[in-house]
Amino acid sequence: MTLQVYQQALSAMKSRGGPYSGMDVPEFYAMIEYLFTPEEAEVNNALERKPASAKEIAVKMNRDEHEIRGRLEAMADKGLCATFDADGVRLYQGLPFMPGIMEYQFFSGGKTERHKKAARLIHEYKKAYEAARGIEKISFPLTRVIPVNKSIPAANVIHTYDQVAAYIEKYDTICVGACYCRHEAQLRGEDIHGMPMEVCMWFGNLAEYMIERLGGRKVTKQEAGEILNQTEKAGLVHMSRNTTEDISFVCNCDRWHCEVISQVLKQPAPGRVFNSGYEPMFDPELCTACETCIERCPPEALKMGENNIPSVNPDRCFGCAVCARGCPEEAIKMSPKPDFPTPPKNVKELTMQIKHHGMKK
Repeated sequence: MTLQVYQQALSAMKSRGGPYSGMDVPEFYAMIEYLFTPEEAEVNNALERKPASAKEIAVKMNRDEHEIRGRLEAMADKGLCATFDADGVRLYQGLPFMPGIMEYQFFSGGKTERHKKAARLIHEYKKAYEAARGIEKISFPLTRVIPVNKSIPAANVIHTYDQVAAYIEKYDTICVGACYCRHEAQLRGEDIHGMPMEVCMWFGNLAEYMIERLGGRKVTKQEAGEILNQTEKAGLVHMSRNTTEDISFVCNCDRWHCEVISQVLKQPAPGRVFNSGYEPMFDPELCTACETCIERCPPEALKMGENNIPSVNPDRCFGCAVCARGCPEEAIKMSPKPDFPTPPKNVKELTMQIKHHGMKK
């Protein structure tokens, strides 16, 4: 029975899609058996992406409603399923590995032996998955870069969706948690280069969920601004979903550990599938050729060009403004790219674009 329930978990996770969705390799079973007890795996296998009540799930499983509700609540607190209230009814839904279960294991910043073992098993599964699948081509960007808008001259029109500060001002509830990528790496003993850890930022209802269920820390708008300033000094890239609306989170990513950036950098032209719509412009009168920008550039898109002025490889540049933020002479400003497409409005439009571009391959 135990073996069967974990074999069924493979099918359940495959059906939810997303990165690392489920692969029949030994590393999958080692990971899933550690994350889920057999009883939790059984419940997980009954969950769908469409939310359902504990009663509906219990009926589907032919089990006691009280028992199933208790198990679902415990699983939600462990980041193994999602739950929310809809018109007074508590609903539950299955989560994919990513975005979802994998990140949720580390959001609280825990450093117990269980966290360390989970980090190792998740990492080993991801490596096995990538080895079997190879590099997956990004047909349409799921995520986008949000530039450091302090580096954009005031004369430019800056869209609201290009300003992290706009999200801070919009929402009453903001929370932060540990960067999943760096925390997982740190738990495995990797060097995180002294970069800030508690910088994943969530807004609104999802922030409340993270605080209630997953150990997120509520912050004020002022604290959120200070955290963003800290990430910019550290050379991290602001990143979120590739939409102009429905923005519920901002990650602050590094070049060494970030799941998104590491996958983007495997593409033949990273800057074409992960970008802000801005590009750096260098003032030759102010530039001293110190090469600070070259050292800070996450995608390594800069090199010293003619007349000791850095040149940009547009196929690699993210338009993140990490170069401009770190320039000691303020010789770099970000300029809008001409004819850069507006991101999809919402998740529905984003999904349609991904499907459309996938069919064109």
